[in-house]
Amino acid sequence: MTLIYTLAGLMLVYLVLTLWLTYIVHQVPRKPVADPPDWGDVTDARIPTGEGGFLEVWRIEPESPVAGVVVFAHGWSRNRDRMVARARYFGRWGFSTVIHSARDHGGSSPRRFMNAMKFAEDIETVLAWVGEPVILYGHSAGAAGAVIAAARNPEKIRLLFLEGCYADTREALLNLYRWYNHFLGTCFGPMILLWMNLMYKNGLDKISPKRLALKVKAPVMIIHGEKDQRFPAGYATELQRCFPGEGAELYLAPGADHSESSKTPGYAIAVKSFLERHGYKLT
Repeated sequence: MTLIYTLAGLMLVYLVLTLWLTYIVHQVPRKPVADPPDWGDVTDARIPTGEGGFLEVWRIEPESPVAGVVVFAHGWSRNRDRMVARARYFGRWGFSTVIHSARDHGGSSPRRFMNAMKFAEDIETVLAWVGEPVILYGHSAGAAGAVIAAARNPEKIRLLFLEGCYADTREALLNLYRWYNHFLGTCFGPMILLWMNLMYKNGLDKISPKRLALKVKAPVMIIHGEKDQRFPAGYATELQRCFPGEGAELYLAPGADHSESSKTPGYAIAVKSFLERHGYKLT
């Protein structure tokens, strides 16, 4: 009987601990950076969200005639400044660029339990504010949110860029937890995902990019670091095959990790070529 009570106690501790960890992984870390835009005419705005909060947004207009509008979505823990270096390329090519911080990130309003679905809601708020079809560019969690937004709003997306994304949500999160700490990820990761799935009303699999890919109508370019350990390059090739038609185009950045693809020499060439092949005449 003592053994049974001991095992029951250990199980209770495990359940409480994993529930607490589920809360923690939704809340931390937050690692904003400072890198304000240094080109064009910058508008710094706050736009309201549907639940009474707000998003901080930059809209940067180029000095040349506008080729189109590009909306950027940053990844987990970051802020709008994280996407400025990427947006700078598009600004030089004549695009109006719009960069926001997701809720609970940067200077946007607080929001508990942020996730890919909430990132998508914030992207949709920005799309409504822009008021015209755009090119959508997401990185990491922002890429996962971008897939959801593109699948739900096909008429608003002209092209879709996904950097540092993944195909299957469960597999990606488990690998992410193991990358952060192998012991914690192996022992507690599966239960954290079980708690998450309960919180998301059994919807964790439904928001996997590979399940949403068929609903995306815009041409897609996947950008991924060859040495990405958080989401290995195999995730990108798996996701590439999930899009309709001939699938997505893939730029595998040589030697890059999760966030460094845009710093590789071939990045600007690959992105510009993709834009030009889809009808954009760039400066």
